[in-house]
Amino acid sequence: MRVTVGFSGAGLASVQAQLAKLSGQQAKQAYANGLSDGGFLARREWQREMRDQFDRPTPYILKSVYVRKATPERLSVDIEPTYFGGKGVDPQKILQAQEFGGARRDKRSEAALRRIGILPAGYQTAIPDTPFPGSDDGRGNVRGGFLVRLLSYFQAMGEQGYKANMTDKRKARLHKGGKGREGVRFFVAYGHLRSGPTQHLAPGIWAATGQDGFIVRPVLMFVRDGMYESRISRQRVAERADLEPYIERRIRYHVRKLVGQ
Repeated sequence: MRVTVGFSGAGLASVQAQLAKLSGQQAKQAYANGLSDGGFLARREWQREMRDQFDRPTPYILKSVYVRKATPERLSVDIEPTYFGGKGVDPQKILQAQEFGGARRDKRSEAALRRIGILPAGYQTAIPDTPFPGSDDGRGNVRGGFLVRLLSYFQAMGEQGYKANMTDKRKARLHKGGKGREGVRFFVAYGHLRSGPTQHLAPGIWAATGQDGFIVRPVLMFVRDGMYESRISRQRVAERADLEPYIERRIRYHVRKLVGQ
């Protein structure tokens, strides 16, 4: 998703006299500054669109909207989600699906669980309505640290992260608990998908806690592959920002500022 803003210059009749006092490079700089101001307005409106359409969007997604400012040599400004590397999913991929709809891609954790045979084909994961204590980030997502511990528990870290996989000794300490920390044992249930002693539970990863493990709570549910509906709209962002008159006002401001120097 990218928004590119150019400028026609049709609304600058009121500052033609001031423009005549500027050099060509100064005039181009005024245009570039006004265009960049419009880019940052579009960025704010894009973030507003995401806050309106998404349930508790993460700071990672909101901050991903990047403004490539205009220059005197390039009188246009681009506003688009940008991936800066790291462990997160490329925001372009996330927001592309949210704009046009379609199937949700597997998360890295889902690919890892599928690779070791825990996550069935045609299923993805979802946090339960009542999150397991300490597992959620307050925005409906599993905390990264908790997810790493879960993958480590099930030996799902892969070749590069195999040293992070939990040893039997470490699992035993986790099961036992101690120093005010409740013991916990994680296990996989397939419910109606497979026969066995956990058929009465919904498919997913569960936790057994409490004395003798009698308290059983869901941790990560297995659900059918998700489909995104079209939710965000570049056209709606552009209409709400009403960029052309705003950019014209900002260019007039920058022209007068340069003339007054």
